[in-house]
Amino acid sequence: MNKRLFVIALITLLSLTLLTPVLAQDSGDITLRWRTRPDNQEEADVYQAISDAIDAEWDGVTLRYEAGGTETAGYQDTLITEIEAGTAPDVFWIPGTDIARFAEAGLILNLAEYAAADEDFSVEDFVEQPMFHLTFSQDGEPALWGLPRDVSSFAIYYNIDLFDQAGIDYPGGENWDWEAFREAAEEITALGGDIRGFGMNNWWANYGYWLNAAGSSFFTEDLRSCGLDNENTVVALEFLSSLYKDGLAVPYGEDAEGPFRAGNVGMFINGRWATPGMTQVDFNWNVAELPAGPAGQSNWVFWGAYVVNAKTEHPEEAWELLTRLTSPEVQGQVAALGANIPSRVSEEALEVFLNTFPELGLNNQAFLNGLSYGVPETPVWFGSWSDIDNAYFNGVAEVINGDLSPQEFADTICTEVDQFFEE
Repeated sequence: MNKRLFVIALITLLSLTLLTPVLAQDSGDITLRWRTRPDNQEEADVYQAISDAIDAEWDGVTLRYEAGGTETAGYQDTLITEIEAGTAPDVFWIPGTDIARFAEAGLILNLAEYAAADEDFSVEDFVEQPMFHLTFSQDGEPALWGLPRDVSSFAIYYNIDLFDQAGIDYPGGENWDWEAFREAAEEITALGGDIRGFGMNNWWANYGYWLNAAGSSFFTEDLRSCGLDNENTVVALEFLSSLYKDGLAVPYGEDAEGPFRAGNVGMFINGRWATPGMTQVDFNWNVAELPAGPAGQSNWVFWGAYVVNAKTEHPEEAWELLTRLTSPEVQGQVAALGANIPSRVSEEALEVFLNTFPELGLNNQAFLNGLSYGVPETPVWFGSWSDIDNAYFNGVAEVINGDLSPQEFADTICTEVDQFFEE
C-alpha cells in the first residue's frame, strides 16, 4: 500500500511539473532567461534577489536568472555554442573586450531602434568610455550593442604593516611615481625572507598599465593596427623587467594574490573585484592610485555589458530588462557588494560605492580617480583580439624572462601582429 501511494504521489508531482509551463503560458506571461558570470555565491545571490524583485513587479513577464561559470574563455565560448544551438538566454553579460566578437558574428542584437523609441533612455546617463564602444558603428548606421552593467579600475593594494616595518611612507600623494614605487619595493624587499615589494598577475591589463603610463598603447588611435613600435614601449618594459630581474617582485607568471593575502607582498596591482576577498586577510591594508609614469597617470576602465541574444523571441521585453537591470536602484544594490562601480552617472549609486566597507576606512576614491584617466577596455573591431593578445602576452613574457630585449620587442611586435588586423 505504501509503495502504491508513493507511486501515485510521484505521478501527481510529475504531472504538476509538466503543467507548470502550460499554466504560465495560459496566464499570458512570457519568460525571459538572463545570465551573468558571478565571482562567488554571494554575488550570485544578489543577482537572484534582483531578478526576483524585478519579476515581482513586472506584469506579463517571468524572469529566470542563471549564474554562469567563472572561467572567462569558457563562459563566452559556452554562450556562443548555445546561441548557435538556440538554447542561450535572452539576455546575458559579457566582458567589454568581447563586444566586437559577438556583434560582428551576428550573435547579439543592435538595440539602437529600441533605445530611440525609449523616451526614458539616454546614452549620457552612463559612463562615457564603455558607451563609446557600445555605440560603435562600422557602417555608419546607429548602433547600440548593449548597456554597461558596471565598471572598475586598478589600484595598488598595499600592506600597511610591511610599510610600517620598513619605515616608509604609504603609497599615494603628489610624488607617487615610478621612482617612488621602486624605492618602496626595494625597502620592503629588504625586510628579507619571503617578503617581496611588489606583485601582479600576467594578463594584458597588468603589463598594459606600464605601457600606457610610459606613453605607449596597444593600438594606434584608429584602433586598426598595433601601437607598440616606439621608444615609450622600451622605457616601460625596461622598468617593468628590472623589478623582476632585481628580485623585487613575485616571479612573473605566478599568481601574486596568494602571497599578498598571506602577508608577504608589499604592493599588489588588482581591480576592485579583489576587494571583498581582501577583507579576509590578517593584516592592515588599504588601496592607493597607481603610480604616475613618464607620461603621467594611467589606469584602465574595465567594463562589461548586458546584451540581447540575436535569436530572442522577445526583443522589446529583453530591451526593457536591460534598462531595469541597469537602473540606479539596481546598480546601487550591486555596488553595495563592493566588488565593482556603477556604470551610471548617478550620484546615488556612486555614494553607495564610496561608503562600502566603512569599518575598514578604505580609500574607495582611488578607484573613481583611476576611472577619470583610465584607458577603456577595448573591443577589437578590426582584427582578432585573441590572436593579438596572445602575441603581446608571449612577447612581454620573453622580455621579463630575459629572452628578448625591450628594444627587440618594440622592433618586432607590430610586424608579428599585423597579420591579425584586417585590411
